[in-house]
Amino acid sequence: FSPFQTITANFANVIHGLNANHLTDQVIQRSKRMILDTLGVGLLGTSTEVCHKVAQYSKIYSSDTSSTIWGHLDFRLPPLYAAFVNGVAVHSMDFDDTWHPATHPSGAVLPAIIALSEAFPQKKKVSGLDLLLAFNVGIEVQGRLLRFSSEARNIPKRY
Repeated sequence: FSPFQTITANFANVIHGLNANHLTDQVIQRSKRMILDTLGVGLLGTSTEVCHKVAQYSKIYSSDTSSTIWGHLDFRLPPLYAAFVNGVAVHSMDFDDTWHPATHPSGAVLPAIIALSEAFPQKKKVSGLDLLLAFNVGIEVQGRLLRFSSEARNIPKRY
């Protein structure tokens, strides 16, 4: 840490410096379990009323690039809206993973990285290891932001 570097710049350098070599066997196994759990909860959540509502609303958006809406092979949306609909599906029944202070890490991260990975051109498809790295970087960013937040520390007191 350089005394002349801002906290944000230092944070960005740490995150940018992460690579697949930082993923231990234990992290990979836990990540796979978190991803599988999130996909299962998300598929279950596609049957909820709130998920149906956001899916119907999001149909007004289109683009040349599209990503899958989980549980609906024939329904695709621009990556931003696919991530939104799939994220709502994950959290709609509130069974997704959580940690303290209260947040749901996988429901925010996994739909976004899957939607983005589908948007890559065929020649530049993302590997499974790349997906695991992106997932863990997303979780790491979320965890560090929570640690930086004085608001997050007070969540349990407010509820």
